[in-house]
Amino acid sequence: MTVAELLANEELRHHEFPVTRDKIFLAHAGVCPLPRRVAEAVAQYAASATTSDQEMPVYAAILEKGRDLSARLLHCRPGEISLVGPTSLALSIIAGSLKFKKNDNILIYHDDYPANVYPWMAFAERGVQVRLLNTRELGRIRPVDVMGQVDEQTRLVALASCHFIAGTRLDHQAIGKYLRERNILFCLDAIQTLGAFPTTVEHVDFLAADSHKWLLGPCAAGLMYVREELQEGMRPTVYGSNNVRSPNFIAQEQIVFRSGPHRFEAGTHNLLGIVGMNAALELMLELGIENIAAELLRKRAWLVPALQGRGWQMLGTNAAPESAGAITTIWHPDRSDLPALHRKLEEAGICVSLRGDRQGRQYLRLSPHFYNTDAELRRVLEML
Repeated sequence: MTVAELLANEELRHHEFPVTRDKIFLAHAGVCPLPRRVAEAVAQYAASATTSDQEMPVYAAILEKGRDLSARLLHCRPGEISLVGPTSLALSIIAGSLKFKKNDNILIYHDDYPANVYPWMAFAERGVQVRLLNTRELGRIRPVDVMGQVDEQTRLVALASCHFIAGTRLDHQAIGKYLRERNILFCLDAIQTLGAFPTTVEHVDFLAADSHKWLLGPCAAGLMYVREELQEGMRPTVYGSNNVRSPNFIAQEQIVFRSGPHRFEAGTHNLLGIVGMNAALELMLELGIENIAAELLRKRAWLVPALQGRGWQMLGTNAAPESAGAITTIWHPDRSDLPALHRKLEEAGICVSLRGDRQGRQYLRLSPHFYNTDAELRRVLEML
């Protein structure tokens, strides 16, 4: 199956994405509906788990497959992938495993999604200076912005690969390369690009992403990347029989962490979720991330001017073309009834997100995926 075949065959599209039968779903930056093959994979595994121990018959194979598929998507080694669930948990594990000194500093963006803010803010309690990145506009982070706000005492920069409201993508390769040359660690919250745009880790030290947005997987099933050279120097703050050596499940006198990705996986895995995530990863690799990205940018290329022609304004229009993402966040200078319009769209079977910024301004956020058709987007335009 290709993206073009899917969009040209309505029967196939309805089969692969059942949500399209009754709704126009444009809220993938929030929580996605599951594709048929993902739901079937979870259901089949759940059914097989009713006849035996749900873990032992497939345990190692499911995890090995998840690490391998994730590594193919990120261009890394399977031994650098931990399967720990939600993005917030992965980022908290990473933050809790790092030891910085008093007078060290880290750089974050305060208007990122809270999951990528609070784990780093907590470093202030340890005497580490937490710097808040200054930007010219919401969500638009240029490499020069980062370069100008780090110094010899900066130990880590934590940013998102795409801003969850503005929809502006980060040039994480340029930023990561600059930071690597200066021995500054770089952590990426990739949940808003993984499954939508190529997101690789050649110049990234840590990455986290749940699968329930653009990757089209279940909630609380995600991946965490930790560069292999850094793993042994990290001491997790979560402990369990899975990540601490416990021969025959007997607690030992000393805490000795396992090596490799198991170091960060403290307890029982979310096998149902990982099975679904694996099916979603296979779908993405089958279609090709580059093909998905091209289709998302094609949609945006005509959607943005069409919205502007109706008087809508949007975030991220000043960003460079290569920073454009799949999120289009809009407001209208003559309309203050966005919550009412949001309800009207929902009643019409059109799913978009209602979001707000720190100043209290409200927006409609449109986040179509590759399987949404131009006809669906034109219907939404008529409603707007």
